[in-house]
Amino acid sequence: MIRVLAWFRRALWDVVPREQRDTPAALRRRQAVTIAVLVIGGLVLGFSLRIEPGSAWFYPSTLLLAGIWTVGAFASGPLHLGRIAHVSGHHRRPVLTPILIGFGLAGVFALGALVVRDIEFLNRQVRTVLDHADQGFGPLLVVVTVVNGIAEELFFRGAAYAASTRHPVPVTTVAYTLATLATGNVMLAFAAVLLGLVVGLQRRASGGILAPVLTHVTWSVTMLFVLPLLFS
Repeated sequence: MIRVLAWFRRALWDVVPREQRDTPAALRRRQAVTIAVLVIGGLVLGFSLRIEPGSAWFYPSTLLLAGIWTVGAFASGPLHLGRIAHVSGHHRRPVLTPILIGFGLAGVFALGALVVRDIEFLNRQVRTVLDHADQGFGPLLVVVTVVNGIAEELFFRGAAYAASTRHPVPVTTVAYTLATLATGNVMLAFAAVLLGLVVGLQRRASGGILAPVLTHVTWSVTMLFVLPLLFS
């Protein structure tokens, strides 16, 4: 039990020392770019989720959104991969740990889905999203899911996090949730809160985007396959 707690602490709480700091001018530029891209991305996100399931426009719109997040992230300034503490005492790139956290988070969501599917309003909210998966092309859906997961973390835990001078974990979690609310889907917004908090803590601990990216992609791809089974 003590080892498990220590593992979680290294992954989500212990902050690894780092020296990456923006100059005041670079910070102001990053903040301006982040705000502009957040508004544009939120509008495109809302549009993409309102497209009729099976429409040929779904994939171009979601890939366009990924492009907006990605371009905005790199246009804001430098991004860093980050490191976490290892049991050996050295700092390493986080790879296995965030993947395991992604699977664990997917397990929590799967258990929650067993409750949600019995609540009519929430059930409809989830099925609205699943309709795109049901009528979409499997391999392409996986690609879109992975690409968007990476893009969202590049922007929200990369650019937006670095642009937040105070309380970046709650700030980026709220920003991610507000952007997701543009879809009008309560369940997506709820997922954004929980996911945003976890990957935000990973960003804080590691000082980079690698851990959030791996957790987000692992979680989203797992849910892509698990949710249709639970709501069939």
